[in-house]
Amino acid sequence: MKPLPRGRHGLPREFIAQHQRERLLVAIADCLDERGYDRTTVSAISGLAGVSKSDFYRHFPSKDECFYAAYDESVELVRSEVLGACADSDGWADGVCAGLGAALQSFAAAPARANLLLVEGLRAGPGVYSRFQCAVEGFVPHLREGAPRGTSAGRPPEAADEAVVGGIASLLGRRVLAGEAEQLDQFFPELAEFALTPYLGVAEARRIISSR
Repeated sequence: MKPLPRGRHGLPREFIAQHQRERLLVAIADCLDERGYDRTTVSAISGLAGVSKSDFYRHFPSKDECFYAAYDESVELVRSEVLGACADSDGWADGVCAGLGAALQSFAAAPARANLLLVEGLRAGPGVYSRFQCAVEGFVPHLREGAPRGTSAGRPPEAADEAVVGGIASLLGRRVLAGEAEQLDQFFPELAEFALTPYLGVAEARRIISSR
């Protein structure tokens, strides 16, 4: 996102403020991806955004508050993309695959966002870690809704729903740490099998995935 033109431009003050805020949210994600949380500073964020430090503090009282805002906005963006993909699906298994595919494509297209959500959310202290936990738990009801009873042993316990969502987040985080954020969509088959197997069994999960 480019800075606004210098000098007189006649743009409304509200537009300028919103544009600055959006640039700062993009900049903190890029800084975190390049430097990590500890080495990311207000000066680095504002410099990358093309915003003065004084303007930074007009929007956010601290680096942490900027981080929280970027994290929350990124979660809602990914959630919207996932649920939008699920809404057009045909049945539970197709919805799981569609939602997972949408998440992977979103992360692959924006590696800095993937790092923000899946890596730095576990590093930046309790304020962000609690957001990470809430984000993961927020997807659990969508996985649980309409899920089949499972294999011949019966439907998995509700704790399995949380384990599947948390496990996917953990697996993705490791891939991002390995520098594979831009290739996350390539891991769809193994992640989809991980998600479907507790409910459908290995054979049926693989059949569904191979048919996509």
